[in-house]
Amino acid sequence: MLSVLLEFGVRVVVVLQGLGSWLTLPMQFFSFLGTEQFFLVILPALYWCVDSAVGLRVGVILLLNTSVNDAAKLAIHGPRPYWISLQVKAYAAETSFGAPSGHAQIAIAVWGMLAAVLKKGWAWLLAGGIVFLIGLSRLYLGVHFPHDVLLGWIIGGLLLWAVLRFWDPVSVWLKERSLGQQILVAFVASLILILIELIPFLWLKLAHWVPPPGWAAFAGQAVSLSGAWTSAGAFFGLAAGLAGFKQLGGFSTAGSVWKRILRYVFGMLGLLIFYVGVDFLFNLFAPGGEGLLASLLRYVRYALVGAWISFGAPWVFLRWKLAERTS
Repeated sequence: MLSVLLEFGVRVVVVLQGLGSWLTLPMQFFSFLGTEQFFLVILPALYWCVDSAVGLRVGVILLLNTSVNDAAKLAIHGPRPYWISLQVKAYAAETSFGAPSGHAQIAIAVWGMLAAVLKKGWAWLLAGGIVFLIGLSRLYLGVHFPHDVLLGWIIGGLLLWAVLRFWDPVSVWLKERSLGQQILVAFVASLILILIELIPFLWLKLAHWVPPPGWAAFAGQAVSLSGAWTSAGAFFGLAAGLAGFKQLGGFSTAGSVWKRILRYVFGMLGLLIFYVGVDFLFNLFAPGGEGLLASLLRYVRYALVGAWISFGAPWVFLRWKLAERTS
């Protein structure tokens, strides 16, 4: 059954790629709209300059989907089309497993969240079109089978429903907790994100799983926990920073255009310092990025990135008169 599914998927990809190489650039563009990198550029803009509540929802659903997707990839440990067929052209390269598609999963969750916030028919149509084209682009680029994309849409849609359903009750419950309790909840939640990836990771390791010879060369880095520490650390930093800044009264995203532009520019400069500078510093202690120490430092690094977005940058905005307090 699996071989039939993979063979069918290869045929679909080959047909799409047969439409011509002129599609490569537009498909790479739509694929970029579903990447973590794209949303990590957009998320601070939403949080600092448009609506911090919307930015927070996008950040949470992005990190939640990233963790679940990484765990699902390890659990399924399926190949990508160009790993198993010479007929498929690799217009992109990936080191992780194929199913489910992370781009498809993140796209339907994040773009769906934005449409749900806007509550407009045109927003849902736009989001649906973007999500479809992102999924199509992953097929054309040769990095996913149709069932990878479909599974990504299903998981992303379920997580979108869950966040929309439980966001308000959880928010009310958290507001009734003390600052220390809120930070503890954020830390425990981050550990759960690590755990959901750790389980399939250990399963593969204990089972001494090895990839089939045909695609072993492509899957050398696929069994990894690096994504778990990244998502969990960023989640903890974002949530803990938010809890702390709420105690200071929060900040308003309102203001003139130039103030919003300056917020984004200075905020992104600070983000780069934490993202690049801290990475350079930590590499001095754990060169190569391997081992427990490197993993813990990765968690700390991304926690600092998340805390900068929700606490550090807004505090700077208030000090420099680029934003006003909400209370």
